[in-house]
Amino acid sequence: MNVVKATRQFEAWLAQRTHLNQKDLRLKHSRMKEDLFAFFRATFYRWAQVWPEICPDLAKAPHVLAVGDLHVENFGTWRDIEGRLIWGVNDFDEAWPMSYAIDLVRLAVSAHLAAESGRLPIKREDICDALLQGYRDSMDQKGRAFVLGENHQWLRLIAEGELRDPVHFWAKMDALRTLKTSPPISAVDAVQHLMPAHDVPFRLVHRVAGLGSLGHARYVAIADWHGGRIAREAKALVPSSSFWAQNHEGPADILYQIIINRAVRCPDPFVQLRGRWIVRRLGPHCSRIELASLSAPNTELRLLHAMGWETANVHLGTLSERKAILRHLKKQKGKWLHHAAEVMLQAVRSDWSVWKKKGFA
Repeated sequence: MNVVKATRQFEAWLAQRTHLNQKDLRLKHSRMKEDLFAFFRATFYRWAQVWPEICPDLAKAPHVLAVGDLHVENFGTWRDIEGRLIWGVNDFDEAWPMSYAIDLVRLAVSAHLAAESGRLPIKREDICDALLQGYRDSMDQKGRAFVLGENHQWLRLIAEGELRDPVHFWAKMDALRTLKTSPPISAVDAVQHLMPAHDVPFRLVHRVAGLGSLGHARYVAIADWHGGRIAREAKALVPSSSFWAQNHEGPADILYQIIINRAVRCPDPFVQLRGRWIVRRLGPHCSRIELASLSAPNTELRLLHAMGWETANVHLGTLSERKAILRHLKKQKGKWLHHAAEVMLQAVRSDWSVWKKKGFA
């Protein structure tokens, strides 16, 4: 099965489980042709399909509740219940029980692509070493969340960079058009639940964001409250595409809330799974960090180490597998992560070549 047929089958599966915005879906297909990194981000369903065939030994490694669609732009910041700025994995739409290695390999491939494009100035041979060292260190020490206060000041400078300035953020939000159609009542209830008061009037808009979930319903409520702007988002969820890739049938659980509850992290009290909607607060520092903001002088290796560490923070939610993972890591030879990333990257390139020629118009 090539990537075009896989995409057709996957989207038919999706359409049986959620309403798809066809205009957004066409935009996704177009972006998949324009840029290899965008194609990579948009096609985790295909990765989940070919991963066990291309890396069969690693696919059988100790299983954890994994992120699945992990990449260098799937990290962001939020405020914890104490108001502290926290950094970590930002999106768990594809959470599913899988080999711990799938997250490391996918993260490494994304870093390779970012380095190739010049958006992450780092030598390819250093990428996997930094990720693995961070992962091992976190596993050895049983993890620790990233609180960007007196510690990790270098990471706070990235998180609070110019591109995440509140003026720029709210200008983008204000430019979104007010929704003209009636949204699902469940989506409105979901965002209202997260408002600071029950009677806050808000403007509801449709937001185009992400790539993997582009096409899913996504609504944002924007309001003025006590002299400033606030925003809440509801995004429609379905079970992980790993469920589809493994040819399972019938209903499946959405594991978003479970994975964040179990992980070593300072949770965001505004991220909640309500029915089939994941709802969250949006703000200048409550969102993912884009590649353009990641580059800071002499911090690239530290950033990759931190990403490896945070990946282990998530995997430590399956604490029973910690010792098995450490044993498995010790048995791996040489540049195993680099080699796995290379073969998966080649598979992504091959699929992109096919998509550019035969993908949906």
